[in-house]
Amino acid sequence: MSQYPEIFRIRQKFDRPVIDDIPAEVEAELSRLNLGAAIQPGQSVAITAGSRGIANIHIIIKSIVSHLKGLGAEPFVVPAMGSHGGATAEGQRHIVEGYGITEDYVGCPIRSSMETVIVCDAKEGFPVHFDKNAYGADHVVVCGRVKPHTTFVGDIESGLMKMMLIGLGKYEGAKTYHRAIKDHSFGQIVRSVAKEVLSKCRIVAGLAVVENGYDETAKLKAVGPNEFEEREKELLVLAKQWMPRLPFKQADLLVVDQIGKNISGSGMDSNVVGRKLLDHRAGDEEWPKVRTIFLRGLTEETHGNATGIGMAEFALTRAVDAMDIAITRRNCITGGSPTSAMIPLHYQTDKEVLEATLPEMGLTAVPDTKVMWIHNTLEVSELECSVAYLEEARQSNEIEILSEPRPLPLDNNGNLPDVTELQA
Repeated sequence: MSQYPEIFRIRQKFDRPVIDDIPAEVEAELSRLNLGAAIQPGQSVAITAGSRGIANIHIIIKSIVSHLKGLGAEPFVVPAMGSHGGATAEGQRHIVEGYGITEDYVGCPIRSSMETVIVCDAKEGFPVHFDKNAYGADHVVVCGRVKPHTTFVGDIESGLMKMMLIGLGKYEGAKTYHRAIKDHSFGQIVRSVAKEVLSKCRIVAGLAVVENGYDETAKLKAVGPNEFEEREKELLVLAKQWMPRLPFKQADLLVVDQIGKNISGSGMDSNVVGRKLLDHRAGDEEWPKVRTIFLRGLTEETHGNATGIGMAEFALTRAVDAMDIAITRRNCITGGSPTSAMIPLHYQTDKEVLEATLPEMGLTAVPDTKVMWIHNTLEVSELECSVAYLEEARQSNEIEILSEPRPLPLDNNGNLPDVTELQA
């Protein structure tokens, strides 16, 4: 290819509410609930830790532990992540430890198991599973991030209620609930199971986390068991308002350096790339509309789980080679989305992918194609864009242009660096 589009760097301006002193905020929020009225000295309390890369999650968990110890309780951490970590106790423990949630740091045991207790049958006729260690505790504190779900739409999406189902349901629960959702709806199943869990599993409190568009902790909210649904609805509105987004509504090619379960349940957040309802195109009212996605790699923290690779049309061979096929297959089947594991067309070098994709963008000349290049879908405050966006960027009050247009930095082997390595 004789000529590639030139690129320039931009910085987006998002709303940026942020919590500076997380331990103090956790303490203040939990203190509001007066948990000492329910939790007696010497009682055990299970605290959930999920598989998402939540900002400051190790500090948040440690702060919950500290508050509970101050009440004389005996807290412990339970990995709550459905089928993630290869659906093994060791794999799930490894994930939470990778986020800095170690026994030494948080100051309490981690009890990881895939065993569940069937607490009852939901009204729809399927069994309600609950982590055995959590079920054996005197109390449970549910900690999780509230954000838009990558597949489902409603006033309740990802958050505390989903954590009670999919997270604490472990592999068997996650598998059962995703099957039930196909016959009913996400909203119905979430509410149905959450009702049973709240009434039978000694949930004493929740701590909801909401992040801003810069992957920072923006809000912490402690909630009592009787207000999970109401507060989660309110927090989801904020999460949608603050979530990161791509700066332009259309793209010929979106280059993504990495995907992973620590980034999103779908590997890359479908709310960001505009493929929430369909794998390979945006819905009629969905934005942005991205014609082609090119995936370059997996995060180290995903441990080979390449869920979401199937949303990309093209990939580097290194991303495919990094897949743990068994783990990816199990996660995608359990989640009811086998297409998320489908392998894109893949090539050894970035140059090969660019030469395969850019000339195929309709009648647009290659130098004029619309290209956005991001690190991952959590980090989109700074990105590289092709010159086709330059005039639009100049006219936007929410975009700061950081560099002049310059050639794509392909090296002698035909490869690009990570976008974070480029200087403005």
